[in-house]
Order: sequence, then structure tokens, then C-alpha cells
Amino acid sequence: MTRGHVLIIVQNLPVPLDRRVWLECQALTAAGFDVSVICPKGPNDPGYQELSGVHIYKYAPPPQANGALGYLLEFVYCWLRTAKLTLKVWHRAPFHVMQACNPPDTYWALARLWRARGVKFVFDHHDLNPEVFRSRFGEPNGLAGRAQLAGLYWLERKTFHTADRVISTNQSYQRIAWERGDVPPEHTTVVRSGPDTTVMKPGEPKPELRNGREHLVSWLGIMGPQDGVDGVLEIAHKVVREHGREDVQFALLGFGDCLEDLKKQCTELGLDDYVTFTGRVGPKEIADYLSTSSLGLSADPLSPLNDVSTMNKTMEYMAYALPVVAYRLTETVVSAGDCAVYLEPGDADGFAKAVIDLLDDPTRRKELGTAGRTRAEEVLDWRPQAQAYVGVYESLFGIEPRVSMTPSRPAVV
Repeated sequence: MTRGHVLIIVQNLPVPLDRRVWLECQALTAAGFDVSVICPKGPNDPGYQELSGVHIYKYAPPPQANGALGYLLEFVYCWLRTAKLTLKVWHRAPFHVMQACNPPDTYWALARLWRARGVKFVFDHHDLNPEVFRSRFGEPNGLAGRAQLAGLYWLERKTFHTADRVISTNQSYQRIAWERGDVPPEHTTVVRSGPDTTVMKPGEPKPELRNGREHLVSWLGIMGPQDGVDGVLEIAHKVVREHGREDVQFALLGFGDCLEDLKKQCTELGLDDYVTFTGRVGPKEIADYLSTSSLGLSADPLSPLNDVSTMNKTMEYMAYALPVVAYRLTETVVSAGDCAVYLEPGDADGFAKAVIDLLDDPTRRKELGTAGRTRAEEVLDWRPQAQAYVGVYESLFGIEPRVSMTPSRPAVV
């Protein structure tokens, strides 16, 4: 007998590739809930599969969007395919709660349709879409740009106002739910995308990943326009060409809209032999690279989005006991605390020098890596985050918690 059926909707990544959503699914099933997921297909994915007790329904992803019209068509296509699959999920077993993970902020409309059947709505706030727009395109001056930004704020407000509960990935996002969304504080819960440190931990290094060099320096993430991966290549160029460090190999783990452009930039900078592009990688490949690396890069540029967003890469480096070099962004400092070397945003010369200094100081690397691993275990770990996440549903269903865990210390500076 389950404690309730939860349907989770994701549009930007397939599951279980979306690590946060998959951890949420596992937390709910472990707590006795029935869980279904609707998401796009990844390469060679079936239309339906059951993994670890989670029922996953998938639709063919749309073509890559270009321009405002392309994104609009993508959102409409995904919304309609998702809406159709909700009927299929309901036919298997009626669901009691629909959880939508943004982007985009469009599934409040689907939640309102299901409200007539008594379905409640939980908003898992992954991204700030107005800030994504402002970070990519700057503050709009023309009528069309202002209209698009106003539309994003409207969709965000509708999502907040429809939600019975809001899950925020950090305290900055929680404040936005309170102030911009008028969500009652008691209806918001912070659930950070903490690493599962029982799984994410240093393993045996793979020396061949260093391409015959002494050091491997890694960057991990999605390669979008706002992620500043071009800046990572600029830093690599300074390290290799300007400082003459031919003993350093760089690994860029991930994929995204900018991957092909980044490969061209790498060739133009003459770095093809010094930079490895892995493309899409799974947990094993990530573990191999981070267990082999000397340090991790969190070179996210300062922007309205990045300053208040939690970078999963930073916490994952720490889980693998990697020292971190990062630009000083608000939520990056909240995550890493005193376990990273910080540079002022945009200081690429200083960043490259900090990388070199850390590579040449194994004692400092060991101190930072050990402190980072300890912080990941004691402050950032997923286990207490899972308790907070499941607690949202136990509160919504009005049921007593099944398992009591010691709460973690808050990740604040």
C-alpha cells in the first residue's frame, strides 16, 4: 500500500540523467510513495521503462530551437506531449500530486486542468527564467525584448500562484518565491541539489585520462550560452600558452547548445591536444575524471542568473575531494565556504595564475580537498536534503514522517 502517487514532470533533461530529479524519485520511493515521471527521451531510450520502482514515460524530443518562435514551438510541443502522457499515467494509477521542474514555467496550466480531479501542484524551482533571459541577452531595450521578458515574469508568477508548495534549490531562490511570487514562507522549502556522498567519492585514478601529462584539470556541466565555458578555454589558453605549462591537460565534461562552437574555439586557440571534450557522460565517467583530476574549475561568469544559482559542479568537485578555483559568486561561496580559492568575476589572468599556484602546491591542494570532502559530507550531502524533500509531501498528504534523520547544518556563510 503506497502513501500516495506523485507524478514528476521534467522537460530539459531525460531521467535518470537529471541527477537531482532521480535522487528525488529515489527518496520518494524509499519513503513509500508511488512515483511516475514524464520527460523527453535520451538517445535510444524507450517510450516507457520502470527503473528501481519508478515508472518513466518518455516522448521524442523536439528539434533544437532557434529564436523566440522556435522556443515557443518547442514549449507548445513538449506541453502537449506531456499533457497526453498524463492521461496514460492516470490510466495506470491516478496521481495525487503533480510536481513540475522548470524550465519552462508553463506546466502550471496543466496543473490547473488536473486540479478538478483533486490533484495538488508542487513547483520544484530549478531555474530563474527571467534571469536566464537577462543573462543571455542583457536588459532589453526594444519592445519585442521587453515583451518577452514581461512574459517570462508572468509565467513565473502564474507558476508560483498555482503551486500548493514550492521547493527552492537555495535560499536565494526561496527569497524570490517569497518576494516576487508572494508565496507564504511556510509553503516554501529549501532542498539543495547536494551530492550523495556515499556514491560520489574519490576512487582509483585513471592516469591515461591525463593524456601523458602530470595534471588533469576538470570542468563539469551543461554548455549553454550563460555558462561561460568559452571563459574556461580562455583560462586554459593562458595556462598553456602564456604561462608555458605543457604539463596540464584540461577536461570539459558535458554537452549543450555551445559544444560545437567551443570545439571550434579550442582549435582556433591551438589547444586541441590539451583539451578533452567528453560530450555526454554518465556517473562512471564523471567519477573516473574527477578521481583523476588535480582540481576543479567553477569559472561561471557573474550574471543575474549565476550569482544566485547553486552550481552543482562545485559541490561535486568537493565530494570527490577536489580543490576548487572559482569566481566569487554569492551562491558559489555559500556552497564552497572556505574550501575554494576565489577570484573576482572576470579576472581571467588571476584565475589562470591561481590554477598554476594550486597545481604547484600539493599541500594546499590536499588541505582544500580534504576540507571540501568534509563539508560535502556534513553540510551539503543529499541525505538530509532528501528528508526535507520527502517532508514536503508528508506535509501535503498530512501524514507522519516515516524516517527521522538528523538535519544537516545549514549551508550558509
